[in-house]
Amino acid sequence: MSSPLQILVLSPIFFLFLFFLQKGVTKMPGHRMGRVTEDIKRELTAILRTVKDPAVTGMLSIVRCEVSSDLSVAKIFISSMDGFDAAKSAVKGLTHASGYIRRELSLRLSLRHTPQLKFIADDSIAHGADIARMLEDISRRDHGENPDQ
Repeated sequence: MSSPLQILVLSPIFFLFLFFLQKGVTKMPGHRMGRVTEDIKRELTAILRTVKDPAVTGMLSIVRCEVSSDLSVAKIFISSMDGFDAAKSAVKGLTHASGYIRRELSLRLSLRHTPQLKFIADDSIAHGADIARMLEDISRRDHGENPDQ
């Protein structure tokens, strides 16, 4: 006769639980986290237009937003069309204005706790522009045109 412990150990659910426990996942991710992340990104895009800090200039873009599982911290990756140095200076200005930005975010979103905002400079837009330029040069070279034109 099988004991309840043997039945539990041999069940497929137990193996699935062990798999997720090994991977460090204790619960299945829901759709709410993705919705909250997108809402934060959308609202921050609108709020960035109202920031009047002189360090926050130029064409800024929110590349990515990562929110912790308990919604206590949000990492906001900022990129600038003017280059990585402009993104770094914008991050300093945004960090200085993070209290205002967080308050505005709390007024626009109905969350129990508004996450702490951490701004991080990212150069993915400049990197993407460099890759596009290289591909255009290769295309011109393949068609016999001068790539320096």
